[in-house]
Amino acid sequence: MQVQIPATRDLVLIGGGHAHALVLRRWGMKPLPGVRVTLINPHPTAPYSGMLPGHIAGHYRREELEIDLVRLARHAGARVILGRAEGMDLAARTVAVPGRPPVAYDVASLDIGITTEMPDLAGFALHGAPAKPMDDYAARWEAFVEAAARGEAAPVVVVLGSGIAGVELALASAHRLRKAGVTPSVTIVERAAEALPNIGPGARQRLLAHLRRAGVEVLTGATATEAAAEGLRLSDGRLLAAGFLLGAAGARPQPWLAATGLQLTDGHVDVGPTLQSLSDPAVFAAGDCAHLTHAPRPKAGVFAVREAPFLYDNLRAALGVGRMRAYQPQKDYLKLVSTGFKGAVADKGGLRLNGRWLWHWKNRIDRKFMRRFLDLPQMPAAPLPPEVAAGVAEELAGGKPLCGGCGAKVGPGALRAALSGMPAPQRADTLSGPGDDAAVLAHGAGVQVITTDHLRAFTEDPWLMARIAATHALGDIWAMGAAPQAALAQITLPRLSPALQARTLAEVMEAAGAVFRAAGADLVGGHTSVGSELTLGFTITGLAPRATAKGGAQPGDRLILTKPLGTGTILAAEMARASVPGLSLGRAVAGCFASQQRPLSTEAGILSPVAHAMTDVTGFGLAGHLVEMLDASGCAAELELGAIPFLEGAVALARAGHRSTLYPANRAAVAARMTLPEGPEADLLFDPQTAGGLLAAVPGAEADAMLTALREAGVAAALIGTVTAGAPRVRAV
Repeated sequence: MQVQIPATRDLVLIGGGHAHALVLRRWGMKPLPGVRVTLINPHPTAPYSGMLPGHIAGHYRREELEIDLVRLARHAGARVILGRAEGMDLAARTVAVPGRPPVAYDVASLDIGITTEMPDLAGFALHGAPAKPMDDYAARWEAFVEAAARGEAAPVVVVLGSGIAGVELALASAHRLRKAGVTPSVTIVERAAEALPNIGPGARQRLLAHLRRAGVEVLTGATATEAAAEGLRLSDGRLLAAGFLLGAAGARPQPWLAATGLQLTDGHVDVGPTLQSLSDPAVFAAGDCAHLTHAPRPKAGVFAVREAPFLYDNLRAALGVGRMRAYQPQKDYLKLVSTGFKGAVADKGGLRLNGRWLWHWKNRIDRKFMRRFLDLPQMPAAPLPPEVAAGVAEELAGGKPLCGGCGAKVGPGALRAALSGMPAPQRADTLSGPGDDAAVLAHGAGVQVITTDHLRAFTEDPWLMARIAATHALGDIWAMGAAPQAALAQITLPRLSPALQARTLAEVMEAAGAVFRAAGADLVGGHTSVGSELTLGFTITGLAPRATAKGGAQPGDRLILTKPLGTGTILAAEMARASVPGLSLGRAVAGCFASQQRPLSTEAGILSPVAHAMTDVTGFGLAGHLVEMLDASGCAAELELGAIPFLEGAVALARAGHRSTLYPANRAAVAARMTLPEGPEADLLFDPQTAGGLLAAVPGAEADAMLTALREAGVAAALIGTVTAGAPRVRAV
């Protein structure tokens, strides 16, 4: 019998920089049992800085230089918190992330990079784009290039700073705008008397020559005083027109570090050879946010990459296994500076190399680095015993991991068979039995509805999982047109130390309590137990003058759906660490989580007074829940497949063959009663949804007004079909 190892320590990685990305990759290949790993980062992806100028120049698509942190965290068995850390309490050992309770750690590591935001330059926050953080810059640049190509923005770029980064990005900007079919005007503004001060003289002369050939003007000895909508104002009164103002000067550490109490040098965390903070050995730092007190070096990605194996070993040592290793950086490193077109200049020890071959060499180096995150090693699954019962191999065919959320539910066929023998309610005040979204009980002049739901966790983040599980469970109450009243929690925790049990329970109860309070309900108690994995459930009551049932749809009613489909497919692909060309799985997962956390209270309030029938779309997918509505109503329906909304990435993942483990049972249960075209959009009709939207049948004459009201209230609802006369079946066109 295999022993379940309890988690006893929390390792929190703050920031998704290069060092942390490499630590996570190695952790996935050799984890330390008993350690629970958390990554905190504002975005689901992290751009590789070495390829950013190539992306700005148009040589790389955005996804080619993005490290998918969500996929990487799944590989490492880590949870991802998509938020920006804004503080640390060293005494309490917690990290502050706005919007959620403090994140506790036993050992923490910082790899949050630096920023080129310019708070001292008036107007820059409103009118300028800092080169770092790179995520926002890349997105804003793409939008600007498209606008310039359409003639909606002047192709005029002003770059603040003439260091290597500023020069590379100026050259890249000029090249990209020419490729877009416009004539660029690019100007570099430098406060110092000389451009490119921190590079060898040979490389400097070659880069200045490239700037002249590209038509990039360099203004030295120029001080910016204000950024405005029309451009950049200088201290001598000149106004430089700018359609895009880029900050590439004055790189500085994240300002919140100053309030942590950590020992700093110029705002960077002071670390020794082991990469531990000199003032708190439970805190490590790497990359640009760290200051190597034993061997100061300029800020460059090469050091973060080479720190990674030392950081990995030393984090393990701090958590109880192995010995610390000392990191000693090299004194100099090769700088390959791209020149906009596919060329580069080399700088190291007086080298005077220049040409297209250098760019191709750099390209090979960069792509090799990125392949480390695309080709994540697959850990072999445990083999089956030599002797197993008949049918075991068939059940495990394909080797897919069991889905969480509604994807882990019993299939509709098996459930229907189990419920078919249940007797009718005996009590006069029990107004409905099995079959609707919630039981309906007589209550004064109205009704009380009661439902229960629980989910097997599909994310390692208990706080996020609790928010989604609570929102999901409330769906049955809202689908009945009721106001949530009270909730009880049923929590099964994996095996944890007492300290981690307390941390996890606190996160779950805070998150769920906030969701119920916002819905007008009280979380009044519940039950906890310890099991093999995190499972969260809630039993909820609600009150209404009358219940809106699944049955009651009439021919001529229009069908309204209030959330896009695809959660089961996206979560299944995330569990499988899918890689689909042209798709960012991390962004798809982030969009999925955002949709799942959105409550249905607004649409329920608009739809329930007029809907003839309503249900929430959950485990049986849109197809299964629609057929249930039609069975209860004695009608048929026609779906407009092109009108059905899907989550970002869902169609691409379905086209690539990704499916929830509940998909086959969902399809088998109702496909014979459906007429469907072939394609991924049709397949997604059977996709199990966790915290899905409402499906409502509303009178045809009121459908457009309902849709307008929903959209004005911020609900991206869609009219997806019509109820028709006939035997219960569905035709999709």
